[in-house]
Formats: sequence, C-alpha cells, structure tokens
Amino acid sequence: MREKHFSYFKKGLQMKIHEEDFHPIEVEDKKIFDSIYRDYPIHHSENTFGTLFCWRSYGNYKFCEHEGCLIIKGETENYYSYRFPIGPIKPDFFFATIKLAQDLGEEAPLLIMEPWQYNWMQKNCSSLNLKPDRNFFDYVYRADVLASLPGQNFLTIRKQLNKFRKKCPSEIEIVTESNIDEVQEFLIKWCQQRECDKYTILKHEKEAITEAVKNFETLQFSGITVNPKGEIGGIAIFEELNPATAVIHYEKALPDCEGIYKEVNVQTAIHLKDKYQFINRESDMGIAGLRESKERYHPDHFAKLYYLENV
Repeated sequence: MREKHFSYFKKGLQMKIHEEDFHPIEVEDKKIFDSIYRDYPIHHSENTFGTLFCWRSYGNYKFCEHEGCLIIKGETENYYSYRFPIGPIKPDFFFATIKLAQDLGEEAPLLIMEPWQYNWMQKNCSSLNLKPDRNFFDYVYRADVLASLPGQNFLTIRKQLNKFRKKCPSEIEIVTESNIDEVQEFLIKWCQQRECDKYTILKHEKEAITEAVKNFETLQFSGITVNPKGEIGGIAIFEELNPATAVIHYEKALPDCEGIYKEVNVQTAIHLKDKYQFINRESDMGIAGLRESKERYHPDHFAKLYYLENV
C-alpha cells in the first residue's frame, strides 16, 4: 500500500464500527434510504430498498447510518458480508468499513456495487484485490430498444411475439388497488405450478414477492399485468432505480400461452420508455438459461459487482 494510502488507512482504523450499530431493515426505514439515494443515486439493483426489504428474511439484512452514509450487511447460510458505504466521501468511515469487513475472515467480505465506489477503491486502496462477479452483473438495456425490438438482432423475438399475439390476444392493465387482489391470486397460481414450497430459493422468492404486493404502495412499486382470455397471465413489478433508470424486480407468467414472457417484457418497456432512458433487469445469478435469455435482448451495459478478496 502506498504511503498516502497507509496514512489514510491508519487514520480510518481509529474509528470503530460496532455490531450494535446495525439494525434490521423495517419498512419505516425507507425514508432514510430515499433521502440518501436522492443525493447519491444508485445503479445496482441489489442496493434498492425494495430488494433489501422484500428479501430481508433470506438475507438477514441490517444497516448502519452514519452522517448520511449507509452500510448494508447481509448474512445467509453461504455468505456473510458488508457493502461499501453509500453516501458522501468520508475516508475514515470507508476505511473503518473495510477493516470491519476484513475482520470477518470471509472469502468475499465486502461488496462494491456502484461505479464511484470501485473508482475510489482503485485510487485509495490499490493494493487490495477487487474481483468482478459476473454472475451478479445487472443487465441494463435501452428502454426504447426493448420497447421497439428493432432490426435483425430481434427478428426471432418479434416472430415469437407475433405468434403469441395471434394465439393469445391480451389486454394490458396497470397494477392498482383495484386489481392488487387479482395479482395476489395470480402469484398463488404461479407458485403452485412452480412448486415454490419444495425449493429453498423459490420459497424465499415467494416470500419476497408476497411482501412486494402487500407493501406495494408503501414501497412505491409500479406494475403491469398481461391478460389473455380476460385473466392475468403475466405480471411485471418495477420501481425507479435512479432518475434515468427503472429496475424490474419481478417478471412472472403462467405457461398457458407460449411467448407471454416476451409480451410482459415489451409491454413493460413501452410503459416505461417515455420516463426512463434505461431498464435494469437485474442479474442472471449464474443460471445458464437465464443468462442466455437476458443476453438475447442485447444489453446496453452492465451494472457491475465487485468483491474484496480477503487474502
């Protein structure tokens, strides 16, 4: 570590962050996150309050707020990690967080999800080893491209979409208080067909999407439904990630009409394109089929995730 980096790091070690400084995430904490994210917009979906709150029983998420900076902590059976603080540049606090993470003894104790965080680490902690985790790169698309599917790159998708529309002509509705109960009924059907309760990750996803619907208005979520044959056949639930980008948290559909996911995708983009330049469709989590599906839509760029390798 270069001398100036060491002096910063040594100074940072004088500050201590304690376990009791962290508190479980509750829905009332949204105002804290909103206030900080308003001044320091985020780009990775894993940092959204909606994700953290809805998945809190899986990730055991807690947070610490210090002078306008947020540290998020997560813990599952497979990992235990902190996230680089989000907020104003506070070297003492940043270095104290790095030290806190390193003391965990985990292989990947600190996650870096925002571009400025990576740049700051490269400049100020160049001796520390940051590694990209491709499995958790968010796919970010141009909204106008997803809405229009132009050119040869999307020819196959357009053909599949036209086939779906001929077989299953659909109405598109906005999710509101008047149809939220129908959305919940649709999700029950979806989980029954996918046998959610048999598989750990689907069981947690069922909990997460139930929380999303139950707290739909409070979390400031939005959504659409695709209704072939007069009933909900597919849904998308999304929110603003930053002023230029919307993030799609959930896309679900029943298998009755082949191609319905493509309709959900394009109708979501049509709904969002006039307000947002980009659409973040989250990561593929290293699932081969999901990666192929997301790559087929030709992302504009990725919101990358790096981790600190503890050596």
